[in-house]
This record gives sequence, structure tokens and C-alpha cells, in this order.
Amino acid sequence: MQPISGINSGAAQTTVPITGVDEPKKVRRPENETLEHRQRPVMDEYVPEEKPEPSGHYRLGKDGNGRPKIYFDDPERAEDASNASDASDRGKGAEEPEKSSSDKKAKSCTCNTDKVDREIEKLKKQKQELEKQINRETDETKVGDLKAKLAQVERELSQKDNDTYRRQHATYTFS
Repeated sequence: MQPISGINSGAAQTTVPITGVDEPKKVRRPENETLEHRQRPVMDEYVPEEKPEPSGHYRLGKDGNGRPKIYFDDPERAEDASNASDASDRGKGAEEPEKSSSDKKAKSCTCNTDKVDREIEKLKKQKQELEKQINRETDETKVGDLKAKLAQVERELSQKDNDTYRRQHATYTFS
């Protein structure tokens, strides 16, 4: 076998010149190209825009403490504000509501689960009564019905007797 490096690479070239065809021209760089004429990279540019007219839509924003808050762009409130102040302040009311003196004071939140606790106690009592009735009953069909009711009460009790249910159905008061 003959190694590839020993193959004549000129065999693929034609030895007879083709008539009527000029030689391919060599590609050259323009002589006047310098560093100054090269294309500069494209950069983003900040273009400030005017505040949009309130459209009556809800939008997500952040309050003064960085917590998420929902704002409403009220077109009627913007008209009232434009009559009272410059047009440049239009939409300012939709950006951030004014802070009142009550916002500066500390607020407390109270969680009340009494209603949920009463509901769970009621289910527990109902479960005990059904168990007593099953023990006293002699008729097998009534015992089967009572066992079905007992199973339903136990399922409901297992769903409601947990911290997640208590939190979801608790009553919160702010003061």
C-alpha cells in the first residue's frame, strides 16, 4: 500500500488550459482600510419614554419595602390629577400611592382559628357518636350504613385536622 501523503495532489488539476476563462482573481484587502474605518460594535442605547396614559389595567409593582403589590391605573383619577397639577405628573398616582400616617405606625396581625377548631370538634363528636351507635346496633344493614358514615366523617376529619387547613380557613385581623 501507498501512504496518502505520497499521492500526487496535482492529478486532480487539469493540465490543459481552458480557453475563454480568465484566472480567478486574488482577494485582497482594501489598501485604505485602517483601524479607524473598521465597523464599531453595536451598543444598546437608552431612550427615555414618556409615561403612558392610564389605561384602567392592573399591574404588578413593588411597595416601599420591596414586597410585591398590585397597582391599578385609574384613568379617572389621572384626569383629576391632571386638572390639579402639571401634565408631567400624570400617571404619578398609578405608580405609587401616597403613604399615610397610618402606614408609618406598626401594624399587628392576629390569626383566629376558633371557627375551624369548632368545626373539627364537631366532627370528632360526630365520630364518637357514630362509634357508639355501631356498638349498640344489632341490625347488620344499619351497622353497614353507620360504618359508611363513620368512614366519611373520618376522611373529612383527616382533611381538616391539620395546620394547612387551619391556616387557609383562619380569620386574620389587622390592627
